[in-house]
Amino acid sequence: MKLTILGGGGFRVPLVYEAMATGATGLQVDEISLQDVDAARLRTITEVIDGVRAQLEADGRAVHPPRVSATTDLREAVTGADFVFSAVRVGGAEARTVDERVALGLGLLGQETIGPGGLAYALRTIPVALEIARTVAEVAPAAWVINFTNPAGIVTEAMRSVLGDRVVGICDTPIGLVRRVGRLLDVDLVAGERGAEVDYVGLNHLGWLRSVTVDGEDRLPGLLADDAALEEIEEARLIGKDWVRADGALPNEYLYYYLHTASAIDRITGSATTRGEFLAKQQGDFYLAAADATAPGAPSDGSTQHDDAASPGDSCCSSPVDLWRSTLHEREATYMAESRDEERREEDVAGGGYQEVALRLMTALATGRRERMILDVGNISADRQDAPATERIVPELPADAVLEVLCEVDRDGVHPLPIAPIELGRLGMMSTLRSAERKILEAATTGSREAAWQGFSTHPLVSSPELGAKLLEGYIAGHPQIAELLGDG
Repeated sequence: MKLTILGGGGFRVPLVYEAMATGATGLQVDEISLQDVDAARLRTITEVIDGVRAQLEADGRAVHPPRVSATTDLREAVTGADFVFSAVRVGGAEARTVDERVALGLGLLGQETIGPGGLAYALRTIPVALEIARTVAEVAPAAWVINFTNPAGIVTEAMRSVLGDRVVGICDTPIGLVRRVGRLLDVDLVAGERGAEVDYVGLNHLGWLRSVTVDGEDRLPGLLADDAALEEIEEARLIGKDWVRADGALPNEYLYYYLHTASAIDRITGSATTRGEFLAKQQGDFYLAAADATAPGAPSDGSTQHDDAASPGDSCCSSPVDLWRSTLHEREATYMAESRDEERREEDVAGGGYQEVALRLMTALATGRRERMILDVGNISADRQDAPATERIVPELPADAVLEVLCEVDRDGVHPLPIAPIELGRLGMMSTLRSAERKILEAATTGSREAAWQGFSTHPLVSSPELGAKLLEGYIAGHPQIAELLGDG
């Protein structure tokens, strides 16, 4: 079995390799093909993977380490793949900083996937995602594509126009919320232990856990009424216990940016750097230090005396894999730092993640072993777009909209589970956001400057044609990809 990872020079890729090599779900992957436009980062991540493999073998944990190949050629990487992970970041972390700063400069939220920054990210990413989808359809038509690329909802929706149901979006934040609730109830909600059922619905980074049924009883109202229980749920601490109690649901943590927008902007602007700037420097330092550690003439123990490369965990004398692990922990521990008055708790930092959810999804599709997970899927299957609206997951939304809901997965594919009707307020938030994102999708596929302007202007965290025009001009000036797409290059 061949797995291709697009964006294979990315920082999280060794986590995927580790999950595969340890046989966490029993699935045997023979080859992992890494593809990236940055050959230097590919080399570094390959070195890290070599270190991960050596550590696993020394610890006796290497069950079936896949062979690893690396290339900058998309077609070569995808040809013959059974599964494709799409995890690309067009423009790199440096482009993310532009997304953030243009918005912040206008007094708006500057964040990776939420607000105008997320739309700019989508605008330059969708053309690349569509090229990927067309290449997969041509050289690996039987492959399943698992999309990690943000903003995952609208990017997956774009790719579905080519690949249909064989592309699925994935995010670890909803399943993290469900697991935190499950720990409190001492029930594996994901596996459906004790007849457990969960109702989670929304768009990517805009969703709610609305009920948790165990042994036939909805346990969520009791949790919402219990301050001690809510203190153990990261999302409740972020959003506010009184709010989640009043709302009658536990939100995805990204609702913080919608419900506490002014506070988020103040915290981001009050920091020395944005999250994108922090990651650009942190990861840049890591790649530099790792390259130094493996350069010809470097000490055999992997140490280096270059002080300017010592910042990842201050690990000046580490191997590439040790540098990577220390940098990874710092990255995860500081995730959404602007939303917190405290450090992340270790139980919220550790465990799971994209790689674990993706491996479970792969295993279910490849072996038929049934799994349940929250995924980004079509409102109705691609071959039933003309079916009555009542047969959609959310009848009020378009048939081809991508939603985030609990699904069952087996060898036959991904099967969304029924949900309760969506309350008007939640439906309004979902439809307003997706309407703006669809204008960006239109701009990305047609080059329409007017559609891009409408998308930025109607986003719920902008709601201004004047600000929308300024955002568009700022992103055209800051992103060569967007300038070329809209005819300003």
